[in-house]
Amino acid sequence: MLEFAILGLLQESPMHGYELRKELTAKLGAIRAAISYGSLYPTLRRLQAAGWITEAAETPATAEEVPALTSRRGRVVYKITAEGKERFAQLIAQAGPETYDDTGFGVHFAFFARTDQATRLRILEGRRRKIEERREGLRDVLGRAAERLDAYTLELQRHGLDACEREVRWLEELIANERSGRAPTVPNTGTAGGRREDNSPPPPGETRNERP
Repeated sequence: MLEFAILGLLQESPMHGYELRKELTAKLGAIRAAISYGSLYPTLRRLQAAGWITEAAETPATAEEVPALTSRRGRVVYKITAEGKERFAQLIAQAGPETYDDTGFGVHFAFFARTDQATRLRILEGRRRKIEERREGLRDVLGRAAERLDAYTLELQRHGLDACEREVRWLEELIANERSGRAPTVPNTGTAGGRREDNSPPPPGETRNERP
């Protein structure tokens, strides 16, 4: 999934490693993109060895762009190759079980704007089935073992069940939009406090009624 995300970002423009890390965080969110240099650079080397990316000319590093405790050596800029573009096209067309789990779905969803409608629909429907299975498992636990669970464990199970139910509703809305040919409405960034307009779809784990 990290390889897929890197290739997708490098399709937009060449980037150096630190910039890639920042863009991954912006694209995927801080939780999914808690990527260290220890995982990012080995992945970049693998992509280079496969011929999917190549190094461009180094550029000088500024103090603002260099993390603490690292040297201010020149930045290696990475760019995608023609083979890398072909590889990204293969990855973005995938809609198997690996795209339904939490990480796989999050990364693929981040690139939905470049994914064809049929693939988007298959991924959304697969994700819904996975979350429905998770929801039923939690219901089963609560139904069979609620009396044996302590109050905090019980509350955690209920929290998980609530999150599943919210995500299923969110996915059903997205699936309905895809089937009708409607794209999610882009939030109006000009609203006070950065609030989304009421007609914009909620993110995972949130419903329209829960918006501030």
